[in-house]
Amino acid sequence: MKDLSAAVIIVAIAITTGCGRRGVDAPAEKTNAQVTQESHEGHQVPASAAVTSDSSKVHIKTEPAPGPAPKGMVWIPGGTFWMGCEGCGMPDAVPAHLVSVDGFWMDRTPVTNAEFQRFVSATNYVTVAERALDPQKFPGVPKEMLVPGSAVFRPTAQPVRLDNPLQWWRYTPGANWKSPEGGGSSVRTRADHPVVHVAFEDVVAYAKWAGKRPPTEAEFEFAGRGGLDRNLYPWGNTLMPGEKPAANIWQGQFPARDLGEDGYAGTSPVTAFPANAFGLFDMGGNVWQWCADWYRPDYYTALAGTAAVAQNPQGPSDSFDPQEPGAAKRVLKGGSYLCTDQYCARYLVGSRGKSEVTSGASNLGFRLVLAVRK
Repeated sequence: MKDLSAAVIIVAIAITTGCGRRGVDAPAEKTNAQVTQESHEGHQVPASAAVTSDSSKVHIKTEPAPGPAPKGMVWIPGGTFWMGCEGCGMPDAVPAHLVSVDGFWMDRTPVTNAEFQRFVSATNYVTVAERALDPQKFPGVPKEMLVPGSAVFRPTAQPVRLDNPLQWWRYTPGANWKSPEGGGSSVRTRADHPVVHVAFEDVVAYAKWAGKRPPTEAEFEFAGRGGLDRNLYPWGNTLMPGEKPAANIWQGQFPARDLGEDGYAGTSPVTAFPANAFGLFDMGGNVWQWCADWYRPDYYTALAGTAAVAQNPQGPSDSFDPQEPGAAKRVLKGGSYLCTDQYCARYLVGSRGKSEVTSGASNLGFRLVLAVRK
């Protein structure tokens, strides 16, 4: 995923349309009209899993669940696995390294619009996308652009070069979790779809209310693999097993037209596609999902050199993305309905995404976990 924070989109649009000026006193990632582009040449789906690492240390724990499952959650037994995506052409997802995680409960699906509505009704919470933007944080941007909103995907009218995401991402006033496409849109018919346009702050607020927490990147990947050692996808090594769609991803020419051959153009109900072997739905495709870890592209290299097996890794102590050096980013996992082998095949279970913590988007949601107290 080439993530574009709402701030980046606002400033880029303002400058390139003549509404702003160059050299404004803005954070480092927001000073250029040209947003640094991510190379996607290596993001194609590999022909097969390329890792040849030792399988003898891989195992799934056999201890039973510590009690009845909390509502809407499934038991993930923990174990040791190879984390990463060697052979996928994604430099931030290598090297593959051994990781061990303890057992935990995990939401069987991403949090839905109906579930998020219950949270909002109980707490009167206002999401980041529903709040006006602070002019002091966006100097040089016209006040009329500093309105509540979020980043919305808009297909292009015809095929385009894939070197400028601003062609298909728009900062849309009025876009938020209950109006995913902006003013006039609604989730009334999408109660069982994943909630979107949630910033990390929103996730933390929901988690506190629910008595849960965001998963670590390692927990998410272990759970997503469903016990399959170094497979490409949460369901195996074939993108369409039995010639049937296994996840909600993009079909057609990106970003002009999603053919919807999997039954959906846009988000889908969270149980529309089969669960993985752990009973988890939407661990690949539909929406990206927030993880607790800060994002650094070099974290796997650092982690692989510290121990034979990393025990319950929590991510790096800080965030750094050379594409936007001043942006604080967290890891995303799972890919979304916009993922395609033409642009970004990050529905691969060992791949990684990233997003600036104050930003949501029309393809970004979350699920939570519950640790077992010892």
